[in-house]
Amino acid sequence: MNKIKLGNKVIDDTSLYFIADIGANHNGSLEKAIELIHLAKDAGADAAKFQNFQANKIVSKTGFDNMKGKLSHQSKWKKSVFEIYQDASISKDWTPILKAECDKIGIDYFTSPYDFESVDLVDPFVDLYKIGSGDISWLEIIEYILDKNKPVIIATGASTSDDVKRVMDMALAKTNDLVLMQCNTNYTGSPENFKYCNLNVLQQFKKNYPNVILGLSDHTSGHATTLGAITLGARVIEKHFTDDNNQIGPDHAFAMNPVSWRNMVDRSYELLSALGDGVKRIEPNEVQSQIVQRRCIRVNKTLLKGHRITKEDLMSLRPISDGGFHPYEEDLVIGRILIETIEAGEHLTKEILS
Repeated sequence: MNKIKLGNKVIDDTSLYFIADIGANHNGSLEKAIELIHLAKDAGADAAKFQNFQANKIVSKTGFDNMKGKLSHQSKWKKSVFEIYQDASISKDWTPILKAECDKIGIDYFTSPYDFESVDLVDPFVDLYKIGSGDISWLEIIEYILDKNKPVIIATGASTSDDVKRVMDMALAKTNDLVLMQCNTNYTGSPENFKYCNLNVLQQFKKNYPNVILGLSDHTSGHATTLGAITLGARVIEKHFTDDNNQIGPDHAFAMNPVSWRNMVDRSYELLSALGDGVKRIEPNEVQSQIVQRRCIRVNKTLLKGHRITKEDLMSLRPISDGGFHPYEEDLVIGRILIETIEAGEHLTKEILS
């Protein structure tokens, strides 16, 4: 696996990077945004991620107003789609403040910018970028971001293999500093969404892009998908973050909170440690278990010096004592001559056989 430096951390097959997507969960309050940064850091996040956009540069008011009803998770919104995006947008002067706060407590700050002006606004303050799934077909802005020469995370929700190939062909022609994320873009929080996560796509990503770090951007509850993705090779994990799932807002209900986030991080590192390197061996912590659980060839009665060993003289019992023969080595014992007497229950060794 390739390595990539995200903020202050080098990510490879032996490390993880957790992104707390604060997104719109600041509820329009700078103080709330700062509080969430601190909570994310305390819960074990490596990065606090925001979203920079202007409502009129990301959604068409006319387009959504003319739609016959709202789709998917938007059907529960009490305001218009345009108004929700207006509420979720952050002031331009927040960026240096949020960056300074992240630096102060030691958590990476970055964002998903959704227009060219926003890219230029945040560029002096970020060390990496995230491309939201919805922009995977907008190659112009992706290329603009890639030309900033910083690591780029690409999410692939609601995308086809052709969509992924199109953007990756372009991106890899410019850089290898990429994170490719499997994602299912559904924000309803329905338990049914688990069957659509399709984590095995990560295996195809690994085959197609062996030098690219893999990740998961996820919107399901809990951390089952996180553990599954790590097992399949993902090392960068992004989930939404809130301090209270009961708040009103588009992303609070399905987000992780400080308690569930900490649990996810702790279990993930346990899993990463447990995965190991894939080489089958007797591990240091099971050497003694091997001794007490394995059998060796012993004699079932006292045998005198000069006796020729027969199968009827033998039994296989625990433990395997020093220099003992394994049961599968019986052919090395039968027919040999004892050069000294051996007591019943003792194990045979090379030293007492002719």
